[in-house]
Amino acid sequence: MKGRIILTVLGSDKSGIVAGVSKKLCELKGNIIDITQTIFDGDLFAMIMLVDLADSTLEFDEVKKEFKSIENELSLKIYVQHEDIFKAMHRI
Repeated sequence: MKGRIILTVLGSDKSGIVAGVSKKLCELKGNIIDITQTIFDGDLFAMIMLVDLADSTLEFDEVKKEFKSIENELSLKIYVQHEDIFKAMHRI
């Protein structure tokens, strides 16, 4: 896959979320360009990452599927969007 994605991660705060997502990105040959995270009301974890996948050989749908195991393992919801789609949605 060529290009960049926006990865949004939501769930209850727990140890290992950033490590688990980052490890998966490393396996996919993704490079984290930017990252922001916060914890709302003491328990809701939210993280947004801008990731460059220029070195990955996977297609976009395959990248999305790769995060299902992390979602299940850490009880999270992970949204994967093309950067272009994300930008277009937020111009309206």
